[in-house]
Amino acid sequence: MSHPVLNERHVLVIGQRLAPVAQEAMPAARLEVAGAERLDLPDTLHGALELLLIDVDAVDPAVLTGVLNALSQRPTPPAVLLAGSHLPTALVKAVMRLSRSDVLEAPFTSVDLSRAAAVLLADAKAPAGAPHQAHCWTVMGSVGGCGATTIAVEIATELARRAGADRRVALVDLNLCDGAASAYLGATANMLLAEASATPERIDQALLDAFSMRVGGGLDLLACPRDPKAFGKVSAMAVCRVLEVACQVYDHVVVDLPRHHQAWTLDVLAGCDEILVVSELTVPALLAARSLATEIEAELPDGAPPRIILNRLASRVFGPAPSLAEAEKALQRKADGGVTSDWEAAAASANLGGAISHHRPRSKIVRDIAVLVDRLTAPQAAQRGRAA
Repeated sequence: MSHPVLNERHVLVIGQRLAPVAQEAMPAARLEVAGAERLDLPDTLHGALELLLIDVDAVDPAVLTGVLNALSQRPTPPAVLLAGSHLPTALVKAVMRLSRSDVLEAPFTSVDLSRAAAVLLADAKAPAGAPHQAHCWTVMGSVGGCGATTIAVEIATELARRAGADRRVALVDLNLCDGAASAYLGATANMLLAEASATPERIDQALLDAFSMRVGGGLDLLACPRDPKAFGKVSAMAVCRVLEVACQVYDHVVVDLPRHHQAWTLDVLAGCDEILVVSELTVPALLAARSLATEIEAELPDGAPPRIILNRLASRVFGPAPSLAEAEKALQRKADGGVTSDWEAAAASANLGGAISHHRPRSKIVRDIAVLVDRLTAPQAAQRGRAA
């Protein structure tokens, strides 16, 4: 049965294969079925069109990416629903820039299509306004135990401190098997992504609110309970949908990303404004950071270039750890930031539950994170992220 919100809505269907299922899903809508050449006509991006339903396999990916990028520049673009699977990274990135968009993974039924379209068009009834521009930063470690989660927690906490009452910040822990963000913050991991993977199109703001846990200071945590088999249970669609909705709800989203490549890793990185690769000052960690940054640049040549953050810098001049100059020689590039070692503050905060800035506000870690956030929130950094 068609959802009432679809009645009399103007829907353009690109791809003849989608026509039968679209007619069954939206019998009372004003459907127009056309081929890929219809996307070349200027009025596709204008007029009373309310939903653009596209068979991804019927359109050249480069052409479709260009169309979606053009739509994202419009003040009031139509909702976009892509039908297909294995979308190219550039196409996923273009979709995430749209304020109202979704991907329907094949195979699907007319009921699935009706539900997904209804969600998008129900959102269209909300009062018009400026498109929500969330900033998404990803933090990932070059090796295990290098402090990436600690840095992600502190960055998110600092952003929340600066945000004020009218802006929202989320920390999303995608270390699905053994994420530690909830333990560090003394919070409950509520995000049931394995269950949501059965129907990822149903992930919306209400479900996101149920998944989230307020951890103080205006920061929400989205984290899954520990499950050694989680990576096999959670679909790429569910991960991408959670981040898509989070970017519609929050002003800043900080993602704690596992260093091991998953099916959705490149999709997440492609949609980010900043990519931070954390390394400690050991030769294996520095070499791993160099390799990881190089891999990201090769896989996402049009994405945000990764920044390498050196963690646990020693305050002493002499010692066994490499100097900054030696570290940058191993990296074969400049480091983009550094965080001074303060083991006592980090351990005490982890044991008490909460950010270091809450329990040890005078720690050098807190000071260095503030400097890093200043750099990343500078106007030129924001412009660079959006251009990518």
